[in-house]
Amino acid sequence: MGPGARGTLPPPVPRRRTTAPVRCGGHDVVVVGAGTAGSVLAARLSEDPDRSVLVVDAGPIPRGRAGFGPALLDARLVPGARPGHPATSAHLVRLTPKRPWRVPRGRVLGGSSTVNGGYFVRARREDFDRWAAAGNPAWAYERVLPLLRALETDLDYGAGDLHGDRGPMRVRRSRLDHPAAAAFHDAARALGFPDDPDKNDQASPGFGPVPSNAIDGVRHNAGLSYLPPEVLDRPNLTVVGGCTARRVVVAHGRATGVVVERDGRHRVLAAGAVVLSAGALVTPHLLQLSGIGPRADLERVGIPVVRDAPAVGSGFSDHPQLVLEWAPRDDWAEPPDSWLGGCLHLTSSDGASAGPGGPGDLEILQSLVPLSRLVTGGAGAAGGPLPFLVAAQAPRPTGRLRIRSADPATPLSIDYGYLGSREDRRRLREGVRVTAALLESPPFAGPARGLLGPGPEVLDDDRSLDRWIHEHLGTAQHTCGTVPMGPADDPEHAAVDQFGRVHGVRGLRVADTSILPDTPHRGPAATAVLIGELIAQAIRLDLP
Repeated sequence: MGPGARGTLPPPVPRRRTTAPVRCGGHDVVVVGAGTAGSVLAARLSEDPDRSVLVVDAGPIPRGRAGFGPALLDARLVPGARPGHPATSAHLVRLTPKRPWRVPRGRVLGGSSTVNGGYFVRARREDFDRWAAAGNPAWAYERVLPLLRALETDLDYGAGDLHGDRGPMRVRRSRLDHPAAAAFHDAARALGFPDDPDKNDQASPGFGPVPSNAIDGVRHNAGLSYLPPEVLDRPNLTVVGGCTARRVVVAHGRATGVVVERDGRHRVLAAGAVVLSAGALVTPHLLQLSGIGPRADLERVGIPVVRDAPAVGSGFSDHPQLVLEWAPRDDWAEPPDSWLGGCLHLTSSDGASAGPGGPGDLEILQSLVPLSRLVTGGAGAAGGPLPFLVAAQAPRPTGRLRIRSADPATPLSIDYGYLGSREDRRRLREGVRVTAALLESPPFAGPARGLLGPGPEVLDDDRSLDRWIHEHLGTAQHTCGTVPMGPADDPEHAAVDQFGRVHGVRGLRVADTSILPDTPHRGPAATAVLIGELIAQAIRLDLP
């Protein structure tokens, strides 16, 4: 068994050469979190044999497909949709002041890419260029495109100007031969929406299959893709599970290690550099526990201020989402490969200023598996209702998270701030009404009995529909922007630079969706992998 399999914390290793100066003992780099971006960092940084890398994660570290087991990798299910799934941890949040919710995040090698739906759609060009214009030029679309190509093996399109064929993440688009998917396609055409066969090519939004890292029924998460057993066994890489980070140690303005808890015992892991990849809800908490965050919040709970960073937790964003179920007339067989059907992206009336080729700020995503099966993981009733997932995807940094105690066990106060504006409510109303119109169109007349809710009397009245939306509101779990990137001279809006370096603290970086200034117009799974690639490259090349 190699270092990645032992599950024991190693002693400090002899100092090895790195691309940046190191002034303390321990490993060259300690990565906190073996999730989506953390797996990428571990793999890429350990490609340099002279750099020692230690990765710690609160969850288990399976080895290969056998270690994960078929149930966790079954692409027809979404483990994160199951309440209390052992591969997740739950965060109590408020979507609105009167709408409490539990947000699950992955707690296993690969993080949320292990428990999500396998959706692997790139952010839009407009997202990248918006982030670049906010003081992050390395994130311009033309500059990240080579990395997007390098991280994937596109099984549909192969190598070309837009796609790669040698990357760790295997990508294939969902099949549209299921009767429900075929009806969705025809209904979208009947309503005038264009075809969108490759949602990763930046063409005009419309209807098409979903790019996915689910291949032949198996969800190939980032851990499985970037950290197979042969990578875990590299002599300069150690990945340890069951090890919870509590705070970063900062001395004289430099991160020198991480305090971790394992088996009830605390220990300091010395490091030449620390990278936080614990996810968009845990990473900002770790920063605040380490004295890096809004001064008033830290002083209120008695945490000594290391760096006044008002942008930490002050304006994150996510995608509000609704589930609309409809009743099929026939008892269709379960799809053989994936729960994903087709997907329609369209532009709301509020997003019309972007023009016909804009990013599309509404998403209607089709499930070919009943919600009851996704939630329970058990057998679904044949002919049971099938869901559409309707999300408003315009970047809206309405969220706020605040530390409540210096005790790491005390959860954050997390408010998503959904439905706070007329525009938010209007977008979701339009998404619901388009979904209803699709189901009422001739292509669905044969296969569908109709929408199970809301009814016509609610659909036709804005106030009634707003109430229905609030009562059924959920979230797509696409949290971004809790530790946003941007220039150091804008501390109200930026806590890290474009390569994840924490402003004002040497030797400390963040590498997960925390750093995105706002949520992209598509789910961020593919962008999370890109974050790992981009920041690993910056570390390896010592980019200024």
